[in-house]
Amino acid sequence: MLYAQVHLTLPAWIHEHVDLSERYPGDDMKVALAIELSRLNVDHRSGGPFGAVVFGPDDRVIAAGVNRVVPHSTSLAHAENMAYMLAQQRLQTPRLNDVVKPVTLATSAQPCCQCYGATVWAGIDRLLIGARAEDVMELTRFDEGPLPADWIGELNRRGIEVVRDLHRDDARAVLRAYGECGGDHY
Repeated sequence: MLYAQVHLTLPAWIHEHVDLSERYPGDDMKVALAIELSRLNVDHRSGGPFGAVVFGPDDRVIAAGVNRVVPHSTSLAHAENMAYMLAQQRLQTPRLNDVVKPVTLATSAQPCCQCYGATVWAGIDRLLIGARAEDVMELTRFDEGPLPADWIGELNRRGIEVVRDLHRDDARAVLRAYGECGGDHY
């Protein structure tokens, strides 16, 4: 039989850690939440060491995501993609900044090649990053894939501001813990 439906979910524990009414002013608070979600995903063994949160102009969470590749048997269930899809469903638009502006994505680690592409099309105005791709590949067995040589410049030319290395050491600690425990690497 042909499969005609895809069903992706976040782990139940996420509801205890994301409060839609809370404000997260400043880039540091936003990335700290994404890193905390990545840590909790590892602690709960509910997916890989990645977390991402979409914020609206009021510094409130629109949607959050964690890596769910292995639990859902799909390579598309990266934290950024989960957050984008949930935000798009909540706002009922494929391009988030057509409805609210600015839209910020905070992510525990630099988007891989897949999530980089999704970022271009999702309608993001700002991208906040914890760990770098080289951190991911150094501390785990993940292959982040190819990006344009000037990937930051490419995003900037499309109107997406990039801020890197926010809480980088904290993000690296989550990656290190995951790599050392021999988790599934997708």
